[in-house]
Amino acid sequence: MTEPVTPSRIDSFAQLQLAAPLAKAVAELGYESMTPIQAQAIPQVLQGLDVMGAAQTGTGKTAAFSLPLLQRMLAHENTSTSPARHPVRALVLLPTRELADQVAQAIKSYAKYTQLRCTVVFGGMDMKPQTAELKRGVEILVATPGRLLDHIEAKNAVLNQVEYVVLDEADRMLDIGFLPDLQRILSHLPKTRTTLLFSATFSPEIRRLAGSYLQDPVTIEVARPNETASTVEQHFYSVGEDDKRRALKQIVRDRGIGQAFVFVNSKLGCARLARSMEREGLKTSALHGDKSQDERLKSLDAFKRGEVELLVCTDVAARGLDIKDVPAVFNFDIPFNAEDYVHRIGRTGRAGASGLAVSFASGGNDARLVADIEKLIKKKIELEPFAFPENEPHGRFNQGRRLYEHEDGRPPRARDDQRSGGGSARRPAAAPRDPFFDQPYEAAAPGDTAVAPSWEASARGAARSPVSANIKPKRKLAALFKPEVPSSS
Repeated sequence: MTEPVTPSRIDSFAQLQLAAPLAKAVAELGYESMTPIQAQAIPQVLQGLDVMGAAQTGTGKTAAFSLPLLQRMLAHENTSTSPARHPVRALVLLPTRELADQVAQAIKSYAKYTQLRCTVVFGGMDMKPQTAELKRGVEILVATPGRLLDHIEAKNAVLNQVEYVVLDEADRMLDIGFLPDLQRILSHLPKTRTTLLFSATFSPEIRRLAGSYLQDPVTIEVARPNETASTVEQHFYSVGEDDKRRALKQIVRDRGIGQAFVFVNSKLGCARLARSMEREGLKTSALHGDKSQDERLKSLDAFKRGEVELLVCTDVAARGLDIKDVPAVFNFDIPFNAEDYVHRIGRTGRAGASGLAVSFASGGNDARLVADIEKLIKKKIELEPFAFPENEPHGRFNQGRRLYEHEDGRPPRARDDQRSGGGSARRPAAAPRDPFFDQPYEAAAPGDTAVAPSWEASARGAARSPVSANIKPKRKLAALFKPEVPSSS
């Protein structure tokens, strides 16, 4: 099979001269012009070089490594039903279940007119169906590190013929703590292989990882590291903690936002915010680590179909999820890690589209977190005051409680009475007090012959017994045998 011609300047997929099955699939997906990361990475991967690529999220990194790998693997394409003819030749490792499933679906869409097999394995699901797929034979295996190690230990996955390894969102895998798992997995692979490392950000740890496992990699940086997309309109509002929900609802209503991601820092806060927005009439779903894998996939599918307006989630969904035409992202909580801000707002404004990113800062620790973001993205951040309509009450957002205090510290009833012009006059008159109960206590004199209380009189009149009343007398029982009478001699 002849290698495709790779001209020095590539702007469109037509110039790649991909194999007919791949070209047909790409045309059906509507791919025409390339993104910068695709234009620079695909020719290098086609030549079999190791690549270390950095690009903003949403710029097409999946196609940048999938299409050239599929092109090179067509040499091993066959129609045999024997699993031995379909060994794992490409391994793609990702940090989260959702991202792994998404990448696997994308690769299957590219390879649907070929005989190459692709499957995905990740935790939270039964291993038996995954084992059956692996036993059947697959050329492309997409996996999360933890579940892949489970299959390796069970001898379900044999990786001694792997030719290509892709580490996608490698910085996130290191943040989660997957470095020991990655080292164990890479130790099972052949020494001679092509290794690709893609990420939105490059840290010193990532560069050390690349130096250990990549052979003379080609470094591709199509944008300044940690830079946010220029098509995303960013706003930081100074909003009190109790006013965030109302501010979120107002922005969604005023701007007519049909769908949006809402990011929070905790699982409990995610569930509470989703329930609160649901009570406000917004179709909301929660996505966090405490939900089962089936529930998480259902939430994502409902959001993709447009059945859910707000997807409230933790940072589990901030990396790599490619959901088209999401117009807005809300940072309900400022992320603890400044790099997570780049990944969160990367969920909107994808592939050159415009987007909106709104962050709520409530002071205190948020000021330090905003300063960290400002230092990372190298842009001055101005906190804007958020103005509520005059006819809306200020203060604590009612979370289902019967009563709550207003911003001036008075309960609602006191404020309503003041507006009505003298609330105390409308209350019923109090009953007159008995002066006897206002007198202080006076002890009785020693010679006073006052009548003693009934309980004291009964105690005095009762004859005292030498045996305590709490001790029960022994019950007299009839003897079963007569006592033996001693005989007289």
